[in-house]
Amino acid sequence: MPDEKRALHRALEERVVRGEGKSTVESRTQAFANEGVPAALGVLIDKVADRPAQVTDSDLQAAKASGLSEDELFELVVCAAVGKSTRLYDAGLAALAEATGEGTSDAS
Repeated sequence: MPDEKRALHRALEERVVRGEGKSTVESRTQAFANEGVPAALGVLIDKVADRPAQVTDSDLQAAKASGLSEDELFELVVCAAVGKSTRLYDAGLAALAEATGEGTSDAS
């Protein structure tokens, strides 16, 4: 079961970053990693990834003013959130593996 969970999580990552969408794969990859995001989107993506409770309507409006559609913004916000959760998940698995003496594990 742990390998199945990991495979499903990787499939989710693949779908949100490289699946069909309105935004480019490059933009979704940047949002997922929270790196290289254009300045017009940087505040929104950073807040979604690191301080989601602080996202404001003005953050969304500023990002929308950059010329992106609501669909594109939605996809980028999802990528940022899934990217952050993936980094936390991977860190948790690494900490668990270290704590149990199992080395680095890609299971669960």
